[in-house]
Amino acid sequence: MREAGRIVAEVHARLRERLRPGVTTGELNALAEEIISARGAVPSFKGYRGFPASICTSINEEVVHGIPSYRRRLREGDIISVDVGAIYQGYHGDSAWTYAIGEVSREACHLLEVTEGALYAGIAQARKDNRFHDISKAIQEYAESHGFSVVREYTGHGIGKQMHEEPQILHYVDSRDATGRRRLRPGMTFALEPMVNVGTWETEVLADGWTVVTKDRQLSAHFEHTLAITDGEAEILTTL
Repeated sequence: MREAGRIVAEVHARLRERLRPGVTTGELNALAEEIISARGAVPSFKGYRGFPASICTSINEEVVHGIPSYRRRLREGDIISVDVGAIYQGYHGDSAWTYAIGEVSREACHLLEVTEGALYAGIAQARKDNRFHDISKAIQEYAESHGFSVVREYTGHGIGKQMHEEPQILHYVDSRDATGRRRLRPGMTFALEPMVNVGTWETEVLADGWTVVTKDRQLSAHFEHTLAITDGEAEILTTL
């Protein structure tokens, strides 16, 4: 899983260098697939439940699962979430990051800072003997303390030999969530991926059956890392 995570991190590093106005999301997808294949890995997303691409590219009000296209060009002031997954020797790595294209609005810049901060607030609570509830609470409180909302419909998840495994990990607190009461144990691996919106947390899916957008069409950001629980701080697997 460390190697799968490093491959995912390399894809992000290479894509970051290509992000500028005029680049198409289809070009980003092609480059990601090329890198993943060159490392002896396979894209996690391509063909998953019929998804047609190797990465997800979600722009501005798009929350997650945006489909790359050679007809979709990035523009100055956009923000884009790039979600990358790779399978290496049967194990998955999964990470998303939201990037600013050129000069973005103050609101967009603040949203990116807060969403990344919410992810790391959750990671700080991902420690042996803490409960999943502690992670959920930290993420929600961090985002909402800055005036933003946390998406409810899409959550963190276990990951390993499958991209999505148990448990489902909420990024907000729900007293009905049985997983929230479970304690974290060394050896657990999961992905945290808060999606944070400027306006309402509510979302809807576009006619393509994949692209999730904010219901009020305000901006959304998405940050994700794959983690392993240890005897101390969580190990982030999706880094170089």
